[in-house]
Amino acid sequence: MASVRSESTSTRSSSLSPRSLMGGMEPRRLRRLILERSFAARVGHIGSALSIADILVALYGEVLRVADPEAPDRDRFVLSKGHAALALYGALFLRGWLTSEELNSYCADGTLLGVHPEHHLRGVDFSTGSLGHGLPIGAGAALAARLDGSERRVFVLVSDAECNEGALWEAIMFAAHHRLANLIAIVDLNGQQALGYTEQVLSLTPLDARWRAFGWDVHEVDGHDVDGLARTIASLDTRSGPPHVLVARTVFGKGVSYMERQLKWHYWPMSDEEYRQALAEIAG
Repeated sequence: MASVRSESTSTRSSSLSPRSLMGGMEPRRLRRLILERSFAARVGHIGSALSIADILVALYGEVLRVADPEAPDRDRFVLSKGHAALALYGALFLRGWLTSEELNSYCADGTLLGVHPEHHLRGVDFSTGSLGHGLPIGAGAALAARLDGSERRVFVLVSDAECNEGALWEAIMFAAHHRLANLIAIVDLNGQQALGYTEQVLSLTPLDARWRAFGWDVHEVDGHDVDGLARTIASLDTRSGPPHVLVARTVFGKGVSYMERQLKWHYWPMSDEEYRQALAEIAG
């Protein structure tokens, strides 16, 4: 009898295509891809990727104006919490910008799909991984769009733990000073990080008031409500006024009961039995 791992890497994954996923951009399908590829590679960061699955479905399914990932005036996306790159790779695959062979190469020798995203990969605008650097990159990209006379928008997905970083707050001040209305930050407020729960490491409460005090337009949202996220973003004035931030309340490891709010799943890979249970739970 074939092992669970061999079934994942051959039968299931080799046949994956956006068409076969019956509708493409859907949270449950993205979560399945995250679990399958993480298990096959025996790589962690699962909880962080599951945390942002709904946000990426909202962005890549409804929000981002990117008909072609190489078009000059496309919207830009920065995954500042680069350790959750597996969720991004799944979203790019569901949009049809990665092949199944490319997705299946996650963390293999010679791949462009590492634990952190690289801009050499089609659909990835900026390489990230050093926490706190994504928003400064995004602020620069938003200012560049203004100087180019382009209406492209820049979206930056940051972790709540990144709000411990001084470089992020420098970018917050810079963006507010220049009134970069075309810059939209999304904070993945899942309450934990590699070394502990965020409130215990360095309290961010009240996070919404802190961003507001620095001159940003602040919206508190449910980070697992795809339609709500899309509606909120659609309501933003991205031509004039201050930059915007969505403080998105999320659950670390969302969708897999034994992973939810558990610190070990920041790094830990799944066993065969844990993988079976995770697939069963997201299948509903």
